[in-house]
Amino acid sequence: MPKLTVSLGQMNIALADPKRNFAQVEQMAALAAQRRSHVLVLPELWSTGYCLDVAKEHASELSKGMFAQLSTLATQQKIVIVGSILEKRGLEVANSAPLFAPSGRMIGIYRKIHLFGLMDEDKYLQPGQAPVALDLPWGVVGLAICYDLRFPELFRKYTRDQNARMLIIPAEWPMARLEHWRALLIARAIENQAYVIACNACGETGGTVFAGHSMIVDPWGRVVVEIGEQPQLVTVEIELDVVDEVRKTIPVFNDLRPDIYG
Repeated sequence: MPKLTVSLGQMNIALADPKRNFAQVEQMAALAAQRRSHVLVLPELWSTGYCLDVAKEHASELSKGMFAQLSTLATQQKIVIVGSILEKRGLEVANSAPLFAPSGRMIGIYRKIHLFGLMDEDKYLQPGQAPVALDLPWGVVGLAICYDLRFPELFRKYTRDQNARMLIIPAEWPMARLEHWRALLIARAIENQAYVIACNACGETGGTVFAGHSMIVDPWGRVVVEIGEQPQLVTVEIELDVVDEVRKTIPVFNDLRPDIYG
């Protein structure tokens, strides 16, 4: 599959209102399917926002609640859907990004490894314990969530050890640090010679203004598409062969020195 059509569903998330948020996602999934998208990427905690003090009320177990609704939606629209939601894990809750295939099957699930103390995640959420790279028809995809973007070691593991060609990042990244968001996304793409596909929230939710500026960056560091600061569904086609071209042009993985710096 030399080309992949990707839709980014940038949302203004309604705090603690899964029904309203899911209605938005249903509309975006239908539109993405009309545009013949292979993948729809949603923001972090798109169904609830940061209502972590009531996270246990909104969290779902795997195959139930919001997970079941996403599975059905992926099947109805025949599209891959990925974005993060609250997952109930026994007595704990995780910030989890499932990836659903067009068949409705959950191919894998990534749980946010690095919890963001400034948004009280460490008080309410259980951290993930492992990177998740999925072998999909268009190549290996590494999953991460928002604050993970600040930890380049995770992304290097995906690309060096698991040959990931694409990095998907749902986020709720605040407007106050927009410059960091843009710089880090481009840096992760350049240093890993991989596509970075990042979908952010926008507008005000729970007293925080989120930055929007969802982006796709190619392995050369070129911005393929960047949304503004309003809710929007943007669809683009990306050339997957660019990954091989860039890695052949500057073979950084051949020149790594793990014997020196791990």
